[in-house]
Formats: sequence, structure tokens, C-alpha cells
Amino acid sequence: MNYQGKRWRTLWRNEADASSSIGVIDQRLLPHEFKTLTLRTMEDCAEAIRNMTVRGAPLIGATAAYGICFALRDDPSNAGLAAAYTVLHKTRPTAINLKWALDQMQAAVAQLPPAKRLVAAYARAVELCDEDVAVCEAIGRHGLEIFREILAKKPVGSKLNVLTHCNAGWLACVDWGTALAPIFMTYDAGLPVHVWVDETRPRNQGASLTAWELNQHGVPHTIVVDNAGGHLMQHGLVDLCIVGTDRTTAQGDVCNKIGTYLKALAARDNGVPFYVALPGSTIDWTIHDGLKEIPIEERSAAEVTHLRGKTADGTLAEIQVTPDGSPACNYGFDVTPARLVTALITEKGVCAAGEEGLRQLFGK
Repeated sequence: MNYQGKRWRTLWRNEADASSSIGVIDQRLLPHEFKTLTLRTMEDCAEAIRNMTVRGAPLIGATAAYGICFALRDDPSNAGLAAAYTVLHKTRPTAINLKWALDQMQAAVAQLPPAKRLVAAYARAVELCDEDVAVCEAIGRHGLEIFREILAKKPVGSKLNVLTHCNAGWLACVDWGTALAPIFMTYDAGLPVHVWVDETRPRNQGASLTAWELNQHGVPHTIVVDNAGGHLMQHGLVDLCIVGTDRTTAQGDVCNKIGTYLKALAARDNGVPFYVALPGSTIDWTIHDGLKEIPIEERSAAEVTHLRGKTADGTLAEIQVTPDGSPACNYGFDVTPARLVTALITEKGVCAAGEEGLRQLFGK
């Protein structure tokens, strides 16, 4: 996507030392600062995933793929591969793309002699990134058709009002994004679209990242507090909701940023379509009951008790918003049952949220 007139991906190989490092955008600093970081080791990649320098299920997987490359550069043995897999897999427990990408990398090199593993690993990591871009672009095209259909049913001259939650744009992937890809394509097609951006506490990925992306692309949008979504739907101000997912079960339950379930409930009560955009790599075919089987990441309480932002004089500061001594808990995700999802938008097409629909698309 574009930033200040330049085409960017969220992850790239540094041309000067393509076998030794990658560059990433430090998403912790957005929207007030745009800086890049260089990752040179497997542990660099692991720490970038842990501390959310990079975040979003597809991008986490892509970063982990290069983590495997760096590990094999330093130790191409079976023990080196296994150790790197273990370290990277433990960085974030909920997003299944992480394990999927690690499995892809392992499959690409496991049967090769150690001397040939590094070249094969880099080739597969490049493929994974390019495949992610193509997949997200396909999701965008399928979503665009849904957006067109909904807009066509509105009075002439109306705009399409879309509500999002968290960030599922190009910052969460290598490019394009999942839930935001149809929005970008709708805008690029010249269709009138406006986005209600949930702030998405804690961490404010909506207010900080989604709004920043839409701003860079020129898409009309308005930031709202998380609890405003139901009110907007009650008053007919939302035509559809669209979100991403970090893990989807074989029966269509979706696990996404905490608060997604509440949006789905409000959408169902008000007859608003609720779509989930996802690549096939986000489907965990080994589990069926999302509430019982998906591990929910619990993050630092500081993400709840503290906020980071820009002060009146332009400096950046962190402040505490809770009383001293008050404890806080921080569940990172919740599960939305398939029955509340209107449809899943994937790179292979659109299907009902359920085992039959997914099986028809993916043949599993």
C-alpha cells in the first residue's frame, strides 16, 4: 500500500544483505511515528512478534518464516530447526497462521541435507509473502462484489457504511489486508464508502492503525468508541460489519480481537450483515468448538491500565488511566460462534460459516 507516495509492504528483504536481514514497520509507534526496524536473527523475529512490533495473523506468520531462515543460517541441523520452531511457536498462542507458516517452512527443508536448507528456506519465505499478497487481493475482489450488491440496494446517491473492529488491513498482512481489502477496492472503484472505525481497546488498533491506513488511502472514515457500534446499528447507520480473524475452526467459529463477539450480537439483533474475511491459512482444521478449543491469549494488564499518545505540545507520552492498586485483566481475543456470521470471505470465494461451506471451498 502507499505511504507518502511510496509503495510499501509490511515486511521486505533488505537488498544490501538479503540473506542476513529483513525490514519491518514498527507498528508500536503508529500513528504518530513511522519508523522501520531491521531484524537480523531468529530471536529478533521472535521478539518483534512478542512485543507487537509486527502483529496481525498473516504478518506474524511471514515474520516467523524469516525467523526460521535466520536460524538455519546459524545452525542448519535438525536440532537448530527444532529449537527455532519451538521458540517462534511460543511467541503468540492464538493466531494459527504462526503455526501454519512454521509448518510450511519445516516441510520445505526437513528432507534436505543441512547444506541445502538455507537456500530452500529463503525461497519458501519469499513465496509465502508473495502468496499472502495474492490471497489478500483475491479476498478483496470477492468482498468488493458483496459491497457492490449491498450498495445497489440502497437509494441512488447513498454511501455504503461499513463498521470494522481491530485492524485487518495491510499492516496486519504483507499487503492489502483481509477485512480492509474490500474497502480499499470499493474506494478505488469510485464507489461511495464510509467506514466506522472501532477504536478497539486495549491497544487501540482501530484508532491507531486502521484509521491511519484509511487516512493514507483517502478513504472517508470516522473513529468511534467500541461501545458505539450497537447504537449506530440501531439507527440504521451501518450497512454491514466486516472483521478479520486470527483463527477459524473447521465449523466456522471465528476468534478475533476482544469485542468482536459483541459486535456480532448487535449486528444479529439489528439485521446487519456480519462478514469475516480470512485466508485459508487462518482455518484450523483440527478443532471444531472455538469456545472450548481455541487458546485465548492473556496479555499484560498495562495495556488496559495505560495509554500512549501525543500530548498538546506534540511529544509522545504514556499515561495511567486507572487508580493505583486496581488490578486489570486483559483477554486479547474472543470467539464469535458461526451462527452469528453471515458469511466467510476467503481467497477461494464466499461461503456460509460452517463445516459444509468451508469444505465446499477448500475440499477438506
